[in-house]
Amino acid sequence: MRESFPDPIADIPLAAASGSEAAAVLAGGCFWCVEAVYLQLDGVASVVSGYAGGTRETANYEAVCSGTTGHAEAVRIRYDPSRITYGQILKVFFYIAHDPTQLNAQGADRGTQYRSAIFYEDAQQKDAAAAYIRQLDAARVFPAPIVTTLEPLTEFYEAEPYHQNYAARHPSQPYVAYVAAPKVEKLRARLPDRLKRGHG
Repeated sequence: MRESFPDPIADIPLAAASGSEAAAVLAGGCFWCVEAVYLQLDGVASVVSGYAGGTRETANYEAVCSGTTGHAEAVRIRYDPSRITYGQILKVFFYIAHDPTQLNAQGADRGTQYRSAIFYEDAQQKDAAAAYIRQLDAARVFPAPIVTTLEPLTEFYEAEPYHQNYAARHPSQPYVAYVAAPKVEKLRARLPDRLKRGHG
C-alpha cells in the first residue's frame, strides 16, 4: 500500500454549524484496535465498542465469538461533522484502522465477526462509502480488491463494559501492544494533522 492515501472524491460536506453530531458504525476486526485509533481523532466526541449485524439476543461477546450470530465486532463513532467529514472517517478506516482486503479476518483473527463492514445509517452514507471503495479499487491503492461489505445499520448494541476503552486501560496486554498500538502509531505518523491536541 502507498505511503500517501487519497482523500475521497465523493464525500458528505462539512456541516455549517459547529456542535452538531453525526455517527458512523464501522467493523474492521477486533474492536479494541479500531476504537483505539478513532479515540485519537480531532472532531471525534466518543467511540463505543459493540456489535452490529445480528440480533439483540446474541449481542454478547461469548456468542459473537462463535462466528455464527451475524454480528461483527464494531465501533460507533460519534463526531462533529463541522470538524471532520464522513469521508475522512472512512479514510482512517481504510488507511489506518484495518486491512480491507482480508475476507472475514484481520491477521490471526478469523471469522465473520472480524469482517470488514460499513454499517450505513442512510443513503448518503451508503453512497459515499460505495464511491470511495470504487475510487480506491480503481486507483489500485491496495494489492488486492477491497472486500468491505456495505450493510444497513438496523441496530448497534454496546459491548460489555470491560471492552470499552480497552487499549488505553490495558496498554501492556500483548494483543494491545502488538496489534492496537502500532495502528495508533501509524495514525500519528501518517495523519498528524488529524489528531486531537495532546495526542501527537
